[in-house]
Amino acid sequence: MNCRRLLVHVEGPTEETFVNEVLAMHLLAKGYEKVDARLLGNARLRSHRGGICSWSSARRDVVKHLRQDQRCLATTLVDYYGLPQTGEGAWPGRAQASSQGTPSEKALCVEHALVENLAQDIDARRFIPFVIMHEFEGWLFSDVSAFSRGIGRPDLERKFGAIRNSFNTPEHINDSLTNAPSKRIQNLVPSYQKPLYGVLAILEIGMARIREECPQFAGWLKRLESLVGSEI
Repeated sequence: MNCRRLLVHVEGPTEETFVNEVLAMHLLAKGYEKVDARLLGNARLRSHRGGICSWSSARRDVVKHLRQDQRCLATTLVDYYGLPQTGEGAWPGRAQASSQGTPSEKALCVEHALVENLAQDIDARRFIPFVIMHEFEGWLFSDVSAFSRGIGRPDLERKFGAIRNSFNTPEHINDSLTNAPSKRIQNLVPSYQKPLYGVLAILEIGMARIREECPQFAGWLKRLESLVGSEI
């Protein structure tokens, strides 16, 4: 089966815009015929904010699409800290990942568990999960000069730089009610609009720079590039 289409299951409009306006252009140039984002679990209809849909809902979305389109690969673009870890909606591996050490180890724990969970219903080779540790906004700290220019605030380069320099990589910038990357940005830019400003910044920063600074992102992108047109 020659796979040349990719569906990216995302948790919100920021990630959706990134996929459709930035990632798709990159992967189409690498040989994909079509790259689309799909919001998990009817995200636009959710009345609450924070966290994403239950795993049972997300699982249905992934399985349904892979069964409908035999030439398609599927991946995820979800925030680790937003994943439900207890109760009926818990995502596989999320609770166990809490005891892991590094951010990459936590993410891999969840990703491996997702593949195992789906293997009984689909060809697991067509599913490439990706879990962001600390929000999409963490990537914006890959180049604080370009980030500040992209959102029209070059005066904030030094302050963005101070945040970036406090962590090993942008993917390490921690997540909490007050210290998530998006919260740090909003503290400096109260008018920050996530989908609009985030994509403007990404376009200014460039995919190459994010790959250099963010090892988890780089590994995911490399795998997606390697699978285009693969025989599965």
